[in-house]
This record gives sequence, structure tokens and C-alpha cells, in this order.
Amino acid sequence: MFGDIVSIMHPMAASDQGRYAFAEARLRDLQGRDLYRSLRRVEGPQGSRVWLDNREVLVFCSNNYLGLANHPAVKEAALDALNRFGCGAGASRLISGNMTLHERLEQRLAAFKGYPAALLFNSGYAANVGILSSLMEAGDVIFSDALNHASIIDGCRLSRAAVRIYRHRDTDHLEGLLKDAHGFRRRLIVTDSLFSMDGDLAPLPALVGLARRYGCLLMVDEAHALGVIGANGRGAAEWYGVEREIDLSMGTLGKALGSFGAFVACSPPLREYLINHSRSLIFSTALPPPVLAAAEAALEIVEKEPERRAHLMGLARHFQERLSQVVLRYGYMPPVTSPPDPATPIQRLILGGDRMAMEFCELLLERGIYAQGIRPPTVPPGTARIRFSLMATHTSEDVGQALHAIEETWEGIARQESGA
Repeated sequence: MFGDIVSIMHPMAASDQGRYAFAEARLRDLQGRDLYRSLRRVEGPQGSRVWLDNREVLVFCSNNYLGLANHPAVKEAALDALNRFGCGAGASRLISGNMTLHERLEQRLAAFKGYPAALLFNSGYAANVGILSSLMEAGDVIFSDALNHASIIDGCRLSRAAVRIYRHRDTDHLEGLLKDAHGFRRRLIVTDSLFSMDGDLAPLPALVGLARRYGCLLMVDEAHALGVIGANGRGAAEWYGVEREIDLSMGTLGKALGSFGAFVACSPPLREYLINHSRSLIFSTALPPPVLAAAEAALEIVEKEPERRAHLMGLARHFQERLSQVVLRYGYMPPVTSPPDPATPIQRLILGGDRMAMEFCELLLERGIYAQGIRPPTVPPGTARIRFSLMATHTSEDVGQALHAIEETWEGIARQESGA
């Protein structure tokens, strides 16, 4: 199958095709284990509805939580920056790519988060890898939640520091690891704040206490919480009231802020340290002017329109309540995976089997609901799921349509299994 695809896309001599046999074998293996992935193409702008396979569908798999990726004011800001500053930055920030817009956005982000400084990165992945791999070294130790994002995992690996994994949100386990970790120079605890595949929050007050008790730096990835969680949308640290206790707070511009890129809010010494040591910053062309201006415009909307966040959180609570009722009725979800508290815009329907998750995903799509199936290694084995993400541009009717589609899909599966 894959050899045919390769030959169609790029004709090669037969002798050349043999060089890629390892790739074709690995792809066949993924297919056999229901883990093969492929791209879907959407048409038109990002919104609560998109065109997919020549028909309009409701989107429940986007991280565009506040619906700002296609907001008129955000687009206008990007166009103005395009006309004034051009398409690209031209170089890394340490060469000639450090522009007025970079410094202005960093000042705005630092003020928004309540930190003295902030530093932009080209993506959340680049931020986490760049921060962890430069801040921690051989002879140091990192304590990382078992369900942290892949970018955190990779940053830990690249740092060459020792890594201790604590069970998800289990602060007793973490404290045991802290007590047993001797002879290290520096210590750092790192966690997502809003976990992207489960929708639950890290126990930040307990982590703050442990960090101070055991002399650790504390880094929190607020990528999915920024703009969404907290009275002012500053993230889970605001929701818990521990903002002043976090040493490094990472956030992204490409989710609730609808643009692209990332940043870390921190102290001035840590900012200067990262400028001088973070390879993902030093060796990357700087973010382009249009996305910087778009992010700044989106940040202003976050500050001035709290009703977007309030509407989104109301939808999340309703969705979680109804989904829990459906799960209890059909009994597919393992009992250990109770819904997170509080409800967040990330909701999940754990189905267990990889094939089951993808079949459920396709059946939902047939009913006009685009919610992606998630399989290992993104989630632990045996916990394949449908991940639903809600947006402020969804209506109550949109949510009702999605929940109705879930019920219809389950009813159809139940009938098929019973032979009715």
C-alpha cells in the first residue's frame, strides 16, 4: 500500500524504493495496531464550524478556545503589522530579528501575568524544550508529572538532568521522590497546569508548598489555561491564587489567543539566562510581525471581554454534566476516570480500545461533529478517547447537537453489539 503511495507521489527507481522499506514496514505495523495517523484538511478560516470533505461540520477539537483565530480585530491588527513591518523578522532575535513588536508584546504579556519580565519563543514546544534543556543540566534533577506534555518530556531528556516521574497529580508520591533525591545541584518541579488530554488541573498550591520546602524551582505550563482559567484569564495559578509563587510560567499564543508562538513569564535574571543559553531561541528566526500583532490584539480582547470566558466555562459545565449522564447510562468509561473538578473546556470520553476510539470518531463525523480520536502514545495505553474542546463561539445549540450525536452513536453501537 505505502509503496504504491510513494511511487505515485514521487516516482523513483525500484532500487531507490528499497531504501525506504523500513518506513513502509513501520507504517504497516502502525496500521495493524490501529495507531496509524493521517492528516485531515479543513477549508476556510478556523471557527466553530469548518468545511471538511466538502461539507460543513461542527468543530470540537480545536484549541481556539475563545474563538479569536478569526476575530475581525485580530485579523485587522495582523494586516496592519503586515503593511507596516512586512512578512517576516528576517533573522533570529540575537542577530537582526529583534523588532519593536517583540519587545512590546513581551512587556504586555509580563504585565498581564504580573511578572517583571517575559520572553517570546516560536512555539510551546520550542519554549518547553528550550527552557528545560538550558536551565537544567547534568547533575540536576527534574520532577515531572506522568501526564505532562511531550514537549516537557523532550525538554527533560535533552537537559541531561536526572528525571523523576511522579504519578499524575499525586503530591504524596512527589514528596517521596523529593525526600529520596540526594546529591543534586539544582531541583525543578515541572507540570502542565491544565492537562490537555484530561482537562484536569494540577494541584498547584501543594506543588508550591513542596517546591519551597525542598528548595525547587517551579515551572508551570499554562498553555491550555491561558485566557481561559481564572477570573482574568491568567491561568490556573490565578484560579488557585498562587501566581506569585511560580518561578517560570509558560503560555502559548496559538490557543486561546488565536495566533502563534509562546512565551515564558519569569524574573529578569532568568530571562537573560534564557536569551544566552536557550538554543531553540538563539537558533530560530524570530516570530513574524503579523502574528505578534495578532497576539497583542487578542490579549486585549481577553482583558476587555470576560464574558467570552464566562460563556465558555458555562458551556463546559453543561457539557460535562450531560456527558457524565450519558457515560453512566452506557457504562463504557472505566470508573477510575471520574470527570475533572472544576469543569474545563477540555472534555474527554475514554473508550479504552484504539480501534473503538477511531470508529467512534468517524461515526461522530458522519453526524456532523468533528472531535478527534486520541490514541497512544499521546495518552497511556488502554485509555484511547475522544477529546472534545469547547470554544466561546459555540452556542448552547451547538453543544446540544454534539451531545445528541454522542448519544446516537452509542445507541447505534449498543444495538449492533446486541444484534438488534
